[in-house]
Formats: sequence, structure tokens, C-alpha cells
Amino acid sequence: MTENAHQQPTAPASELPTQYAPADVEGPLYERWVERGYFEADATSGKPPFTVVIPPPNVTGSLHLGHAFEHTLIDALTRRKRMQGFETLWQPGMDHAGIATQNVVERELAKEGKSRHDLGREAFVERVWRWKGESGGQISGQMRRLGDGVAWSRERFTMDEGLSQAVQTIFKRLHDDELIYRAERIINWCPRCLTAISDIEVEYQDDDGELVSMKYGDGDATIVVATTRAETMLGDTAVAVHPEDERYRHLVGTLIKLPLTDRSIPVVADEHVDPEFGTGAVKVTPAHDPNDFEIGQRHDLPAITVMDEHAVITVPGPFQGQDRLEARSAIVAALRAEGRIVAEKRPYVHSVGHCSRCKTTIEPRLSMQWWVKVAPLAKAAGDAVRDGRVAIHPQEMEKRYFDWVDNLHDWCISRQLWWGHRIPVWYGPDGEVVCVGPDEEPPTGEGWHQDTDVLDTWFSSGLWPFSTLGWPEQTESLAKFYPNSVLVTGYDILFFWVARMMMFGLYAMDGTPPFHTIALHGMVRDQFGKKMSKSFGNAVNPLDWMDKYGSDALRFTLARGANPGVDVPIGEDWVQGSRNFANKIWNATRFALMNGATVEGPLPDASAMSAADRWILSRLNTVVAEVDAFYDDFQFAKLSDALFHFAWDEVFDWYVELSKTTFQAGGEPAKVSGRVLGEVLDVTLRLLHPVVPFVTETLWTTLTGGESVVVAEWPSDSGFRDAAAEREIETLQRVITEVRRFRADQGLQPGQRVPARLALGGTDLAPHEAAIRQLLRLQPEGDGFTATATLPVAGAEVALDLSGTIDVAAERKRLAKDLANAEKEKAQAVAKLGNEAFLAKAPDNVVDKIRGRLVKADEDIERIGAQLSRLPQA
Repeated sequence: MTENAHQQPTAPASELPTQYAPADVEGPLYERWVERGYFEADATSGKPPFTVVIPPPNVTGSLHLGHAFEHTLIDALTRRKRMQGFETLWQPGMDHAGIATQNVVERELAKEGKSRHDLGREAFVERVWRWKGESGGQISGQMRRLGDGVAWSRERFTMDEGLSQAVQTIFKRLHDDELIYRAERIINWCPRCLTAISDIEVEYQDDDGELVSMKYGDGDATIVVATTRAETMLGDTAVAVHPEDERYRHLVGTLIKLPLTDRSIPVVADEHVDPEFGTGAVKVTPAHDPNDFEIGQRHDLPAITVMDEHAVITVPGPFQGQDRLEARSAIVAALRAEGRIVAEKRPYVHSVGHCSRCKTTIEPRLSMQWWVKVAPLAKAAGDAVRDGRVAIHPQEMEKRYFDWVDNLHDWCISRQLWWGHRIPVWYGPDGEVVCVGPDEEPPTGEGWHQDTDVLDTWFSSGLWPFSTLGWPEQTESLAKFYPNSVLVTGYDILFFWVARMMMFGLYAMDGTPPFHTIALHGMVRDQFGKKMSKSFGNAVNPLDWMDKYGSDALRFTLARGANPGVDVPIGEDWVQGSRNFANKIWNATRFALMNGATVEGPLPDASAMSAADRWILSRLNTVVAEVDAFYDDFQFAKLSDALFHFAWDEVFDWYVELSKTTFQAGGEPAKVSGRVLGEVLDVTLRLLHPVVPFVTETLWTTLTGGESVVVAEWPSDSGFRDAAAEREIETLQRVITEVRRFRADQGLQPGQRVPARLALGGTDLAPHEAAIRQLLRLQPEGDGFTATATLPVAGAEVALDLSGTIDVAAERKRLAKDLANAEKEKAQAVAKLGNEAFLAKAPDNVVDKIRGRLVKADEDIERIGAQLSRLPQA
């Protein structure tokens, strides 16, 4: 714990409304924080740095639950570090999202009956910039709603002038180091977006297709091959078999007739072919399949492109001009007519790649593109984790990281778009190729032109940890805030983004990785663990829940579900429960302020405190230490749970209740407890603030008179522990809990008063008799007291006179009936579980259900028996 730095008196509870209304509080509070500059970062300060970058959301995007989840975790980390005295930078910004943004603007143009080609490149790009200024970036306002403590003055956009200079700089350096090159290779082509996309932008799903087996050649020179893409046979340039496959050894090196064409193609032997799969022979289409391309390279086969960029057949003949799917059916029909179809399997479920943005089926296509030679860059990215310079949390995710970076293929970085960073390469009239750096003038003159492609969006976002700090200039911000302290991101973009940043950061920053720790979290799912999707009907707009329950409620629900690397289920009931927690904090603090809670002056000496005072301070310090350890291990769920139970169960439900009798009695003990309660609330609100910033800000400033909890000191463990007080209060809790349970079992109303005799001798409970009677609604025994029920618990004895409150005979009759029903239920379950014939036939879920009924019956029998034993004889 820490001493309060302020000297202002505690504000009265009357300053707090009787009910917490998040909508009235959150907006004004956030604007006040921004106006006061709490979230800005000073590169010249002497404070130690703590840096986190926001995974830049797409400029086309809006806040979804995944964003809200990730932002909550980052905000909690940065708010705590700011309170700990770090110069904290949470770097905001947005990604230009090349394909997604171009698609949005092209859809707008289509409504006007135009295409981008009608405008031309320059006018189209101007149109995109205009759209960005008017409609892009709505997520920034939504981040404010959530409470994101980002340094808004440093907000960047991947197409900003400075970031564009960084892109051109690193492209030039990589090119000059021969790590960027241009080559014709098989790429993933989207016929809808009309661009290449990288492997990680392809989503695979099981589709219903057809597997067609067809006969090539004639007579003894016949081979059967199978395919799901019959239209590509027009581009076949070989059939491949395994070198040791005896069935085809006589055909290797010969030519066979390719149906529907006037070509003959060779039979080649290649170890890539699996002789056990299908017929052991495969068609080879080097221009339309990545594996076939490799076979073609090994055997010097020609690559024939049979489709254009729209996936329309270009081969002269009857199929020319047909879409690939139309041609597929037509070619199968033509082969069938020639008697060359051996077998057809429909439906044939197989994994098919789709564009992650528009969901169109991907077409592997031979194309001239720009590539990054990733081998040396990927090795450096792997080494940085292996040698401990970068830690991945949770550690078990390391294997996935190594599986990726150790097996990376060269990265296709060119995109056939107009929106994005244009490739800084110029071509001359005589075949010249010139890569131009940011400080160099491009060549001019007749015949010179710039490459028309733009760079993959991930190319620029891979520079994010240092380009946002002014690189390639050696700025004060770069010196102060690079490398980042931690990267918080989902495991789903470990390959998309994290590996790119690792490769580029190590390359550009002389071997210094872009961050010390990679903290990976899971995906948000619905309460049943199902992926959230509009198509499933379970997608949630987080703004709706924030409007209904407040931003703190959403944040606390998300943080409480955040176990490292594990998916997070969330349902509206849980957000409502978190809203109830915020209300509990509000109401309990308001009540405490009305009853003497204060932060004025130093804490009293322990000798002046009650056992309850010493207990809650001891527990408080334990929780401070636990929360710190959980934060350092990125255990957001555990720290949130620890704070929830401490605040609700121990502070509000026990300590506040135990203190009521002290406050009512007044005098010095009341002043001591008021100061202790003030200390506990002060520290608890500061501990809660990073996760639930709005309600804690309002309550803390009212309680302490301090400027803002945002810049308050983070609590530290003072080391105070009192094991004896903890044991004493635990015993008290056991007595009260046991008697409350008995009262509930007997059907007594919570406020119903019952005469009781307390025998507390030989325990530490004697000083607590007044509190026990108040909390349990127990009257003094009085004349005519008859102990109709006696409860021995924790060395004490509580005798109750229930004669005037319940009909003992009727209660015994009711319980006896319940006991008989429970014993009957148990007998039936035992009989079924002992019947071997039943167990052999019954489904597992039915057997499990019966076992559950047996467990519950046993519990009911034990509970009802205990209730009967406590009742007096009728």
C-alpha cells in the first residue's frame, strides 16, 4: 500500500448520486483525461519507458468485440504502468487496408454506374482519400467510448507521409541487399479482387465439389488421373508418376495424347508423387498449381496459362470465354462424350481456399510478382525467441511460432491494386530496372514508367513498432520507446503480423527485436463457445452492451474471461453481472462515506485496531501482491477474479457489515475503522482502476479529493500481515455462514429475528457478539427461552428458540417427505447403474445423467438429514 500524496479532505457522499449512471459519467470523464494530457508520452522524460502499439484496425472497420477485448487488456496494462511511474506510450493508429478499402470505394462507384477505370488511377486514389476523411476511422470514436488511454496526438495512418517514407526506405534497403526480387511464380489469385494475396490471407473451408477420374492416352499408353479442377487439364504439360512405380515404368519418358487438344505430353518420374494415392499418377499443370509448378521446374516443363485474371478460359477452342466453373462442366461433358471419364464422385467434400476478404474461391495462377526472400529474415526472427531476447506468452505458443517461421516460403508482396504504397521501381525503355529511395529522384524521360502494383498491406504494418516513432529518422521517440515493452495480440495473427514485425524490426533496427514480450490472447466467442459471426446470428455490437450496461461492465466481463492464449466466451448475462458489480462498488463506497470512511491522516497503529480492521488490511496486502503477480504474468482473468471476490465478498459483504456496529457505537474505535475503511477503499479502487476506469475515477476522486486516479500511485504491498486476525475473522465467518444456512433451511426470512443464546467461551469470538447478533438477526434470549435447535460450530455454540417462528412438527413432516423422495431417487439410480444389460445398451450421455442424479440424491440425503437432526423433537 502507499501513503496518499494529497492533503485534500474527503468529499461527502452527498456528492455522489444515489445511483450510478454510466452514460452520465463516461463521456465527460474521458474528455477530461484527454484534455489534461494524461495519455500523452514525453520522449524527454527521465521515467523508464513502457510502450505498446495498438494492432492497427482497418480504416474500413468498426469496433467489434474482438477489438474491445484486446483494447481492454492493453488499456489495463498501460494504465497500471502509468500509475507505477513509467513514461507510458500506447501508440494509436489505423491501417489503410488496401484490398478492403479499395473494395468499399469501388462498391460506392458501382452505385453510380462507374468503375475505378472510368476515373483513372490518380482520381480514384483521390476518391479513396476523400472517403477516408469522411467515413473512415469511425473506430477512433468508439475507442474513446471504451476508455482507451492512447496518445491521440501521436495517431498515425499507414499511408501518412512519414510512414510512406519508411516503407520506401526499407523496400530500397531490402532490394539493394537482394532480399527483394521480381519473379514469375504461382500465387494465390482472387478473380473478384483482381489481385494476388498471400498464403495467410487465404481461408480454407470444406466445399462440395466433384472428383473426376479421366483417361489420358490410348491403348497400352493409357494413364488415369483424377482432379477436382477439370478445366485446368487444358494447361497440362505432363503426367507424373513415382520413379519406383512398376505400373508405369514402361511409360516414363514417352508421350501420351492429351484429350480435347492437339497436344501430346510426356510422362515424367518425380518423387513428389504418392504411388499409394489414387491411381499413383497425377496431371501436371505448372501454371495453375503450386506443386505442379515445382514439378515443372524440376523437369523443365512449359507452363501454359489457360485463364485470365477473371478466371475465364483463354485457350482457343470451344471453351474459350467460359468462366472456370462453366468450363469445368463443359469439359467433363466433352470427356464423357469421348468415353474418357472413368469415374465421377459427387459430392466430393474437399478443402478449398477462399479470399479472406470477399470469400471468392482462390485460383492458383502463374504470375510475375515481387517477393521478399524470407529465409535470412525468418531465421533471425526465430533466433530472437530461441535465445530469449523475445518471450512468447503463454510459452506453449512458441511451437506454433517456430512451426511458422522455420518453414516460411518467400513472401509475395505485390498487389494488383491502386490503393496502397506503390512499388518504388521504375522501368526504362531498354529494359532498365531502377529502385528509387525516398531521397532519390525517379528517372524521367520517354519510355520510363513506374511499376503499377502496390505493396501488401502487411508490408507497411510490419514496420509499425518503429515507423510510428519516426524511423528512418533517429528521433527522440525512437530512442525512448523502441523496442516496445510488450505486444498484445491474438494468436490468430501470430503469422500475419507478428512474424512480419519480427523480421522487419530485426532487419531495420540492427538486430534489436521490436518488442520484449509477445502476449497472445484467444478469440472472443459466444457464451456457448461458438465463433461469433453475422451468418450465425450471434454477433454482438459492443456499443449496444456499453449503451445498456456501461463500458466498465463490458471491460470487466472481457478481462475476467481472459486466460492467456485461450478463447473467451461471453454472454449478455455476464455483462449484466459486471454492471451489478459496478453498482455494488458505487453503493458500498457511498455507504462507507456516509459512515465515516476517510483517507485523512496516517493509518492508526495496529494496537488500536479491531481484529476486523487488522484482518482486512492483512487481506488487502495479500491481494495487492497477488494482483501484481497476475499482471506480470498476463493473467487478466485471475487478477479480475481476485479483485472481484476481495471487493464484493470481503470488503463489502464482510468488513463493511462487521464495521456497522462499530460505527453505531461511535468513539475512537469508529474513527479507527473509518480510517481503515477509507484506506481499503482507496487501494481497492486504485487496483480496480485499470480494468474499470470510469466508476473508479468518480469514486476515488470523491473519496480522496485527489486529482485523478489515472495519475495516482499504484498500490504496493506494505508487508503488513496478521495471521491471528485472519484466523479469528475466518472463524467468525464460519459461525455466521453456518447459522445463516440453517436459518435459510428452516425457511426463516432474512430479516426475521430469533431469540438466541450464544456460548462463545474458549474462542476468539466474544468481542464479536454484538456483530454476530446484528448480522444474524438474533435477539437476546429473554424469559421463557427454550433452545429448540443448537448449532455447534468452530468451538462455539448457538442455541436458537424457533418455537415462535416455525411449526416444528410441520417442518419435520415436510423434510421427512423430501428425504423419502431423495432416497427413492437414489435407489432407482443405483438399480439402473447396477444393471449390466442397461449399461451395455444406454448411450453414454444417458448413463452420465443417471450418475449425476445419484450424486445429487446423495447430497440431498445428507443435507436433509442434517436439517432434521438440528430440529427439536416435535
